Amino acid sequence: MKTTLYGVAAALVLIGCHTITEELPTEPTTSPTTSPILKVPIPKIPIATPTPKATPTPAATPTPGPEPTPSPTPVAGCKPPLPPGIAKMNTKIHIKGGPKITLDTTPLVHNAAYCTKVGFAGRVDCPVRPEGDPQRVPCETYAVGHAMDTGRAGPTWYKDGKLCTGQPDSCENHPDNQYLLWAYGSGYYKACTEDDVCGGVQVDR
Repeated sequence: MKTTLYGVAAALVLIGCHTITEELPTEPTTSPTTSPILKVPIPKIPIATPTPKATPTPAATPTPGPEPTPSPTPVAGCKPPLPPGIAKMNTKIHIKGGPKITLDTTPLVHNAAYCTKVGFAGRVDCPVRPEGDPQRVPCETYAVGHAMDTGRAGPTWYKDGKLCTGQPDSCENHPDNQYLLWAYGSGYYKACTEDDVCGGVQVDR
């Protein structure tokens, strides 16, 4: 009887121990890598690269062509062909004697075709018109211009590079003809067009 009771008591003890052990609460398993901050991945937005604007090709600058040569315009008293530019002032002693020496200058062009047209066939250098031609004076005015000091049609006269003053040591413009000059004393006298084409002569007394 005692043996039976002892066995029952032992069995109860074993059963009770097992029950207590299984009923103990277990601690929650936590992951050491778990974070309380919620991480949301941000998608990458591709940045559009602006397309470079094409540089416009500059338009070629047109090269201007040569300007047309205007047709000769007749001037009062001088009809075509108009004289080309004066090439030389043929200056020489016209009258020598007395207190003054008279100088004379003739403007010449250098153009064989022109010379033939105006009556100087076979010449390369010639006056703008023949002597006595009514167009001679106006055509010379067209080609030579006007004197700087007197303002008359014809050349400007100089003695040793200075304008004529009418003094005994200088020179004097002829009162009737700008192509003539009274020279006083020795020196180099020259006549020049408005375009500064000159011709001179040395005078020694």
